[in-house]
Amino acid sequence: MTHPESDLPGRPAEHAPDERPGGCADPAVGLLLTISEAIVLAVLLIWLGLRGLGRSHAPVDSGAPSASGAGAETDWVPTIAFGVLALVVVVLATVLLRDRWYWAGGIQALVAVALCTLTLTSAFQADAPPGPAPAWNSPPCRSGGDSEECARSGG
Repeated sequence: MTHPESDLPGRPAEHAPDERPGGCADPAVGLLLTISEAIVLAVLLIWLGLRGLGRSHAPVDSGAPSASGAGAETDWVPTIAFGVLALVVVVLATVLLRDRWYWAGGIQALVAVALCTLTLTSAFQADAPPGPAPAWNSPPCRSGGDSEECARSGG
């Protein structure tokens, strides 16, 4: 015998059984994604480090702003790079959570929070004014010579 009220328009259709991944697939996917994001972050940090070294050793007249030069422009590339990576992880976490991969999505949400914190930290460091130039306090020259002689001799 059929129930005529189940075929009425507007009634929810029969749902398929729960199609969540079983066993350890959900945490394993979360771990695999976290490892891959750590590798991407390591490559990004190496690239940003090498880029910073290149900027700090660039000649003043080459057009590349120096990190230690007076009036150097703010470098927003690290902030943008970390922000893009964080945005990708946020989208991935959202997709995983909507598809009921709760462990993988939860792990990605935690990674996204960490990357957003890293992005905000790099933004505040990029916007901070540079500190004063380090001053070298040399001991007084005791050889009896002038200050130029003491500077050449190191003391």
